[in-house]
Amino acid sequence: MSTEVRTEVIGSTLLITIDRPGARNAVNAAVAAKLSAAIDRLEQEPGLRVGVLTGTGGTFSAGMDLKAALTGESPTVPGRGFGGLARAETTKPLIAAVEGWAVGGGFELALSCDLVVAAEGARFGLPEVARGLIAAGGGAIRLPKRLPHHLAMELLLTGDPITADRAEHVGLVNRLVPNGEAAAAAIQLAEHVAANAPLALAAVKRVVRAADGVTEDEAYAVQDKEIAALMASADVREGMTAFAERRLPTWTGR
Repeated sequence: MSTEVRTEVIGSTLLITIDRPGARNAVNAAVAAKLSAAIDRLEQEPGLRVGVLTGTGGTFSAGMDLKAALTGESPTVPGRGFGGLARAETTKPLIAAVEGWAVGGGFELALSCDLVVAAEGARFGLPEVARGLIAAGGGAIRLPKRLPHHLAMELLLTGDPITADRAEHVGLVNRLVPNGEAAAAAIQLAEHVAANAPLALAAVKRVVRAADGVTEDEAYAVQDKEIAALMASADVREGMTAFAERRLPTWTGR
């Protein structure tokens, strides 16, 4: 029986798997609530440094469960948006591991992640206009910031999908791997990211988020506060000491 969303700890990575293969991992209320809970676990457990989001059965996610939506069921979580993730302000890095289709809200979940690893057969699309909707889970807002304007508008206005290799070529995908290897490659990338200082990783996310849509001076003001906090941390001293002593640092998150 499907559990909607499964979690597994692998090293310092939390693997989060949408588990509705019979519905192509479409997001209904239960999936949204459990994704939100999984993100809470990632944020709250200090031993977890990075999350990997994927789907089972060779599909990332078909997006909103339209059948459930027709009954009035919502695929959103208050304050966190579609899937309990699209509007969530996470502090820990999140990587999408995409096999097969990531369409509609599925694509928007991938866009909500910091990095994307995709299998060669993956496809990304925002077909909402063909259903009388727009990509309201962040697609219409985020995609034009990630792609050249005319390409983003083509995807949003036609609803046509983009292949994984083209997505990599235009910068939407960080790693392109053979089919069936997206999750393993994403976990490997997650452990590479997790080797860095957790306070610094969180600061990077806050600065990038704060710099969106503000002036350079305003962005620098946020960055200066983050730098001041990092310079006062034990982890900065540990990082510098480890470099001087030619050893790997031991991070405490303090």
